[in-house]
Amino acid sequence: MQALVRACQSKACSGEVVAVVSNRAQAGGVQWAQGQGIATEVITHTDFASREAFDQALAAVIDRYSPDYVLLAGFMRILTPAFVEHYVGRLVNIHPSLLPAFPGLHTHEQALAVGVQSHGCTVHFVTPVLDHGPIIAQGVVPVLADDTPDTLAARVLTVEHRVYPAVATWLAQSRVKIMPDQRVQVEGVPRRLFVSEHAQ
Repeated sequence: MQALVRACQSKACSGEVVAVVSNRAQAGGVQWAQGQGIATEVITHTDFASREAFDQALAAVIDRYSPDYVLLAGFMRILTPAFVEHYVGRLVNIHPSLLPAFPGLHTHEQALAVGVQSHGCTVHFVTPVLDHGPIIAQGVVPVLADDTPDTLAARVLTVEHRVYPAVATWLAQSRVKIMPDQRVQVEGVPRRLFVSEHAQ
């Protein structure tokens, strides 16, 4: 989230972050966003009897700001199909693996356990299926022989901070289109792969 805000503040991204919404009052990003003068909202999921009720309230809060897109960043909740459908084609997530490999949690541990040589992140449109949906862009990092989950996560984070702001810019410029076959095209960007400097 901070990388997205900073990109917009520096004009590297032509979009504007209109609000930051969290389900955790103590999330560091909430205080940080407030310090940047960005509207913030906290809606605590434990206050609701069901996922459906929380997601309805969450959508009501988001819709007050009339965003063109909803970008998830560290929002560790499985969203209901109704919520996803409400924002179809406008709900975007970043996942710390090269999807479709390693959906779910503990992606870095999964990558090391099977011995892949490359790992990374994926920015994608959200569908009701967990960590699934049309891929907008990916970032790739090498997996080194002495990597731990923490060192690999840190390397992936550096490329995440390049990929997500770039995607936000493309979205803000209306250059991203989902084709009938569910593949993504970005006008003027034939190759949407970001390669870590460590891999070059």
